[in-house]
Amino acid sequence: MDELPDPVQYAIPAFIILILIEMVIARRVDPSRYEPKDTLISLLLGTGSTVAGALTGSFVIGLSVWLSQFGLFEIGYVWWAWILVFLLDDLAYYVFHRMAHRVRWFWASHVIHHSSQHYNLSTALRQTWTGFFSLSFAFSLPIILLGFPVEMLLFASAVNLVYQFWIHTEAIDRMPRWFEAFFNTPSHHRVHHATNPRYLDKNYAGMLIIWDRMFGTFEAERADERPRYGIIKNLGSFNLLWAAFHEWIGIARDVATVPGIRNKIGYLLRPPGWSHDGSRDTSDTIKARWRDQLATDE
Repeated sequence: MDELPDPVQYAIPAFIILILIEMVIARRVDPSRYEPKDTLISLLLGTGSTVAGALTGSFVIGLSVWLSQFGLFEIGYVWWAWILVFLLDDLAYYVFHRMAHRVRWFWASHVIHHSSQHYNLSTALRQTWTGFFSLSFAFSLPIILLGFPVEMLLFASAVNLVYQFWIHTEAIDRMPRWFEAFFNTPSHHRVHHATNPRYLDKNYAGMLIIWDRMFGTFEAERADERPRYGIIKNLGSFNLLWAAFHEWIGIARDVATVPGIRNKIGYLLRPPGWSHDGSRDTSDTIKARWRDQLATDE
């Protein structure tokens, strides 16, 4: 493969500096934005994710290189290919991210990123240890089969990841209107991390918010409804291993105890919160109750 620089490696010093700057700002503006134990868990989850990625990355790259021989086209490093690969990679991320909120198997891996009840730059580092196990990398493989060079796709994915760091903050209110219209921003992403019924399952974008606008999943942040962060059933502790694996443990318990193959598959592939007897809440049932309450109040 042609070698391209790894944007993540170059960005790490900036990540650290920006987190420290945000901590200083938070102490003056709103000390509750940072909680020491929560921040430590985020950093440890980020470190573990880096280790997991290093252990499995060779397989993913090897698989991608092997698949590249079956590409439909031979796409080189031409200028238009760079534009197209960034668009396709961002679209693939949108699809993955939406599935990660709608299919419990993928949610079990992704939930780690949403498990903090605080929203700051350290939250961006709260990443999964089990992305390889959940097969999240598979969403980008069709781009390889189209014929884009593997290294080009890896570079685009890394830029996407770096971009998403800065949007995890409450220190920035709104960007200019034209920017908010096309790009993912802190305001848009605060909505995504919120548990308010209005905001559930919205704004899946990576870099470009246009996908949410196109596919009906966009919700603007409202001045009269501040986001509440975390997950529907918060962790209730700062246990690192529980944060990393709690949803996988929940899946294992459900699959082991529920009767019937169809129900077992349901606990793997239905939305988070689904239950065979309807005793739990999904985001859909929570939003339905909220809409009914709104109608009653009116």
